[in-house]
Amino acid sequence: MTATESITTGRAKLRTGVSSAAPTSAAKIGVSGRGFTIASGVVLTVFAIIWLIPSLFALKTSLSDNGVAALGAGAILSNWNPTLHSYASLFQSGDIWNWYLASGITSVITAVLTVLFASMAAFALSRLVFRGRNVAFLLIILGIMIPTQVLIIPIFQELNAVGLLNTYWSVIFPQVPAVIAVFIFKQFFDGIPKELEEAARIDGAGIWKVYWSVILPLSRPVIAAVTILTFVGVWNNLLLPLFVLSNPDLMTIPVGLATVQGSFGQRYADIQAGALLAALPLIILYLVFQRQIVEGVTGSGLKG
Repeated sequence: MTATESITTGRAKLRTGVSSAAPTSAAKIGVSGRGFTIASGVVLTVFAIIWLIPSLFALKTSLSDNGVAALGAGAILSNWNPTLHSYASLFQSGDIWNWYLASGITSVITAVLTVLFASMAAFALSRLVFRGRNVAFLLIILGIMIPTQVLIIPIFQELNAVGLLNTYWSVIFPQVPAVIAVFIFKQFFDGIPKELEEAARIDGAGIWKVYWSVILPLSRPVIAAVTILTFVGVWNNLLLPLFVLSNPDLMTIPVGLATVQGSFGQRYADIQAGALLAALPLIILYLVFQRQIVEGVTGSGLKG
């Protein structure tokens, strides 16, 4: 056998070995990928069941009679005579429509103002160069470490001094300065190419024009995410409205549910029905806008 024939034979064997090994590796990767998919599906299913069990039990309790609900979980699970009496009682005498109105007004206005002011602050921190910018951002981030409960008394005293207690503004104003919203907006703005801003500047756009006509239109995913997260946070807030509102006509959903529990005593079915009615708008909101929430928080709104 000549040298040329030996080299040709060796190359053929090498090609044969590689070609035969590649399907084996691909098969192993495929099996591993399927195993990971199955394991992930099992884990997600288990967590979904764990999350659904309390929700289904709450629904079952709300469809039970108050007398049955007072006997405990065994009586609730064994009773199969559902009734809508608790829901009817809330709609007739629980003043839940006023609670919905108050929660809707405070949540919508707070979300709009939060998006406006947080995006402006984040634009300044992300795009403008000024002395002390990093220090200002650090101080804003440190605000995350301060619990809201610590500030409730100073907030109450300030609102009382300016005469805003027992108004919607007493619920709205303290929740507008959202540190996490500023952080989310800044991280998103940092990912927007500066060439777009420079092109607008060349065309004669000022700072406000760049913010309003260039940055904000590109930030729709994060705007949607911050809006929804703020709306949910304000809707579920109990502590602040409980301190600053005493007028029954201005009570939000969480405060109203607290009064239901106090006036109805141990009527667990009514309490669960009110809790489900309070959560229903948020569930619908998340189901409709879940994609925008994920894209906005993860910063994946700009895809090239």
